[in-house]
Amino acid sequence: MQGIGIAAGSEVDFMIHGIFSYELFGQTLWITTSHVCLSIVVLSLMVFCIFANKAIKKGKQKPGTFQNIVELIVEMLDKMVGNVMGPSAPRFANYISTIFIFILCSNLSGLLGLRPPTADYGTTFALGVTTFVLIHFNKFKHQKVSGVLKGLCEPWVIWAPINVIGDFAVPVSLSLRLFANILSGTVIMALIYTLLSKIAIIWPGALHVYFDIFSGAIQTYVFCMLTMTYIADACAES
Repeated sequence: MQGIGIAAGSEVDFMIHGIFSYELFGQTLWITTSHVCLSIVVLSLMVFCIFANKAIKKGKQKPGTFQNIVELIVEMLDKMVGNVMGPSAPRFANYISTIFIFILCSNLSGLLGLRPPTADYGTTFALGVTTFVLIHFNKFKHQKVSGVLKGLCEPWVIWAPINVIGDFAVPVSLSLRLFANILSGTVIMALIYTLLSKIAIIWPGALHVYFDIFSGAIQTYVFCMLTMTYIADACAES
């Protein structure tokens, strides 16, 4: 399991490593450290959701600590989505809340010594593509084909190719922003723990606060805020 964390052994190690390979339809596929870290985050969230679901279903008038935490999380996410998306919020609250919690927990997983799944472009690009599909599904649903074509030709018809490029740049920009910021923190912490291992005692905690908690929370919020803005704009009637 070497390389699952941000550093391994005495050498700088912030790369993704293959753990084992298997053959599928004549192709060699690898299970990597990124898959392992991603699985740990997803399974942890699934366990939390199972207990949260039970806590809400058996909710008491005088809630306990865990129920209070769950209700606080739901209320904060619903408020965030509602403030940005307005009338469209109820339809997208589950999606936005899901990616918010997933991205945040992935970013914070560096505190546990894992390599954050969001430091893998395969993860962030998949999130960007999912958002891209959702944006254009709603754009065609609410604005129809005529509205979409009209939007591409604004302010002049000659701008249509540029607008098309701008649309396809959305998943790339969303995914690269998140990926680059998280990867930079991962690389810096790996360098510190490896090259300064003899004096890397206690004080790197301050850097974890910035890279894993502060920067991780900011990048989560930015990704979700841009996603909500794009979707809300797509849902606007032409």
